[in-house]
Amino acid sequence: MDIYWLFFWVLLAICVVLYMYTRQVVNVVEDGNFLSFQKTYMVVYLLAMGGDWFQGPYVYALYQHYGMSSHQIDILFVAGFGSSMIFGTFVGSVADKFGRRFNCVLYGILYILSCITKHFPHFTILLVGRFLGGIATSILYSAFESWLICEHHKRGFNGDLLGILFSRATLGNSLTAISAGHIAQTFADRYGYVAPFDLSIVTLVMMIVAIMYTWNENYGDSQSTITVSFGKAAEAIKQDPKVLMLGLVQSLFEGAMYTFVLEWTPALSNPNSDKSIPHGLIFASFMVAVMIGSSVFKLLTKVRTIESFMRFVLLIAAMSLAVPVVLPDHTNVVFMAFCVFEMCVGIFWPSLGTMRGSYVPEQVRSTVMNFFRIPLNLIVIVLLIQNLKIKVVFTCCVCFLLLATVCQHILHRFASKLPKKEVSEAEDEKPMLEV
Repeated sequence: MDIYWLFFWVLLAICVVLYMYTRQVVNVVEDGNFLSFQKTYMVVYLLAMGGDWFQGPYVYALYQHYGMSSHQIDILFVAGFGSSMIFGTFVGSVADKFGRRFNCVLYGILYILSCITKHFPHFTILLVGRFLGGIATSILYSAFESWLICEHHKRGFNGDLLGILFSRATLGNSLTAISAGHIAQTFADRYGYVAPFDLSIVTLVMMIVAIMYTWNENYGDSQSTITVSFGKAAEAIKQDPKVLMLGLVQSLFEGAMYTFVLEWTPALSNPNSDKSIPHGLIFASFMVAVMIGSSVFKLLTKVRTIESFMRFVLLIAAMSLAVPVVLPDHTNVVFMAFCVFEMCVGIFWPSLGTMRGSYVPEQVRSTVMNFFRIPLNLIVIVLLIQNLKIKVVFTCCVCFLLLATVCQHILHRFASKLPKKEVSEAEDEKPMLEV
């Protein structure tokens, strides 16, 4: 049996066993109100992520199909990350001032416009689409989470349920990614590379309708101007070292993660072979590994604090991305190491969301989250434009993850100095904090 198929079935078996085990071990008392709230959020969130996943595998392929050169494609990708970096903090403040629900609808509109530009094989139009997509991505990774945390606190749900919800969202996102990949492949084979973007448009329209009919609006500080929100967010980061360390962990880990997304294909490809690697199967394996991570997260939270165990998760992530540096010619070993890294990603997402729910002030939550997307996008842009050798790129990723481990250790030390009662009170009062 091919190593990729073998490892996929092994991962799938582990995923199923862990999922069934966690259902028995992690006993969560949930009332009907919470389950209804969870469904309301998950439907919208998974539609939002589905709109993104439909596009992902075909952006590069569509640009190639339109005859864009490698240099033009690099410019288009840099434009997307640059747009997210420059406008990200601004749209975060828009969410805090004008409403997270409004910002999530704006995400759908901007991404739909970005998808429409994919119908035109003209560099300038595609460049505009990348700018719009970059802004939309900033909203996707801040406004939805900000809405969820605020609404969770507003409705008085137990703080422990927030981590469970994030874990289920990670699991659902992985399933959505796998399903979207298969559906997009079918449509691309039948109708061409632009078809997945049309699927994305339909999905995003459904998401907007669902938001309009099922979500309430919530805000950060609606009385402040955007400039004042910037100042408050900067002050929150300056005054609370836990927020600073958490933001640095976010930037460093996600910088390494997005770089990995761009580099795993060449890292697993054999330059001496004409046979291409099974991209779809490898991607499915990665998503199953993420689901394993989401189950591991639930188990870890039963025995250790998130601040504590995330130090070791980040260290394992660094070790896994060191494999293509140390053993670049052993593609099977590299593939297994990449799966371990994706498990760490599955633990990272619910962990980060839960910690942000505890430490980041409610009034400027989206602004603070997007502040730390600036260094994240800068990391990816610098690595993209330098045209570095793949070994150097992964060495940089390892360094980022080791720095993230150090930041997480510092965060753990700050958090461990707080009495448990004080931490609990801080979580309950965080939405009302004045920055």
